[in-house]
Amino acid sequence: MINVHSYESMGTFDGPGLRLVVFLQGCNFRCKYCANPDTITLKGGKPTEVEEIVRMALSQKAFFGKKGGITFSGGEPTLQAKELIPLFRRLREEGIHICLDSNGGNMNDDVKELLSLTDLVLLDIKEFNPDHHKILTERSNAQTLSTAAYLEEIKKPMWLRYVLVPGYSDFEEDIIAMCEHFKSYSMIKRIEILPYHTLGKHKYEALKKPYLLEEVKENTPAQLEHAQELFSRYFPEVYVN
Repeated sequence: MINVHSYESMGTFDGPGLRLVVFLQGCNFRCKYCANPDTITLKGGKPTEVEEIVRMALSQKAFFGKKGGITFSGGEPTLQAKELIPLFRRLREEGIHICLDSNGGNMNDDVKELLSLTDLVLLDIKEFNPDHHKILTERSNAQTLSTAAYLEEIKKPMWLRYVLVPGYSDFEEDIIAMCEHFKSYSMIKRIEILPYHTLGKHKYEALKKPYLLEEVKENTPAQLEHAQELFSRYFPEVYVN
C-alpha cells in the first residue's frame, strides 16, 4: 500500500506537459518554507493500492499528450520507494511518463531501483552552501549532492529546482558556487527557479504551528530576474516557474 496525501489533476508546474500529481505522505526534511506541512509526518494520508493509482492515471492518459504523465511529489516520495517500485513498473507497462520530485536526501537500494524506473527526476536543491542549507531545512545537503552525482552517473535526465527565498537562499555567491559545481553535468536538462510564496501559510495556522518565515516577503521581479541571469551564465534552459 502507498500512503497518499492528495492528488492534483492537470498539473502544469511539476514536470513537462499536463500531469497527474500524486502527493505522498512523509518527509525527511524540515524546510522552513514548506508549502505542504501536513505532508511532513509519516502518520496520516490514505493507504492506497497500486491499481487504484494506475486506474486514475489511465483515466487521464488522453490528456497527457506526448509530454505529460504522472509526477510523484510530497512529502518525499523516496521514503516509500519499496512500495512505489511495483507501481512504477505498472505505469511503465502502460506507457505513462513518470517524474519523481525529490529532495535527494534519501538513498538505498530501493531508491536506486525506483530511480531506474523513473523517466525524469525533479531534484530540489534547497541551498548549495551546507551551513545555509541546514538553517533552511535542518538537514545536511551532502546526500542531495551525492544523489545528483549518481543521477549523472546513471545518465538519468533531471531538472534542478531551486526555491529562491529572500535572505535564505538568494545569496549570489551560493548560486554561483552551485552553478560551478554542476556546470559539467550533461544530464541537467533544465533549471527551474521557484519563487518563494506564502500560499501554504494557512496550513500552519490549521495545524497550530508557527510559520517560521513570517517576516520574509515574496520575491520582487528584480530578484527573480537576477537569479535567472546568474543561472543562465551556466545553463541554456533556465525558467522561473
